[in-house]
Amino acid sequence: MTSFHALLMQEQLPIGTYLGEFATPGIGEILAAVGCEFVFVDMEHSGFSFQTSAQILRNLHGAGLATMLRVPSKAAHHLQRAADIGAQGVIAPMVGTAQEARDCIAALKYAPDGQRGVAIGIAHDDFRKRSVPDAMRHANQKTGFVALIETAEGVTNCEEIMSLPGVDAIWIGHLDLSVSLGIPGDFNNPLFLDAVTRIMAAAADAETPVGRLVGSAEEAARCHREGCRLMCYLGDIWLLQKALGEGIATIRSQLGNNS
Repeated sequence: MTSFHALLMQEQLPIGTYLGEFATPGIGEILAAVGCEFVFVDMEHSGFSFQTSAQILRNLHGAGLATMLRVPSKAAHHLQRAADIGAQGVIAPMVGTAQEARDCIAALKYAPDGQRGVAIGIAHDDFRKRSVPDAMRHANQKTGFVALIETAEGVTNCEEIMSLPGVDAIWIGHLDLSVSLGIPGDFNNPLFLDAVTRIMAAAADAETPVGRLVGSAEEAARCHREGCRLMCYLGDIWLLQKALGEGIATIRSQLGNNS
């Protein structure tokens, strides 16, 4: 099975997809069969509960895929539950300051690295028995933290955020970032481009991997040239709509509009 941390270390660009709607038991095998290496599972903008997310993570891990789980908020109880149900990488939304990032890391890590409440032999341990010290060390090594930079405040503080031990990766929330900058959806605006440039420069200095959600191969290539090291290609809803829409349009075109 590919782990989150192994994903960050590999030389080849890791390519995955977003999951926010389809919780079918076969989803892990379906995605693995076409070459996905990781999955961005979203609780913030979906109806997924922690119980549903636990089932999804188990299916994905069983298929050999690495996982990142975006929790509904930066609240400690959301972060801790995500870690307990087995998320390899936990994505916290709207990280705007270094102190917020520190608080997230403290919630995700066992002592001495943090303040997470201890639970042993559950999903994050793959239900295996370990001594308490070994289980705590294993959990701290396994559980990664991803800071979602998607506000003007986050851009302002991105250098300090990425300097913190325990920040394993950064994710750029491009849509929310454009809204925060006052230019909703205008990704060619100099304000947005300058913000991304600053994030990427800080990431390069800190040697911190950066991830993005992309909508096309061309966008993926551009983001990779900019320095992105995690690429999430579209998501379950949009991929189905794209494939089905193109197929229906092609059939109608070949048969004629009156058929």
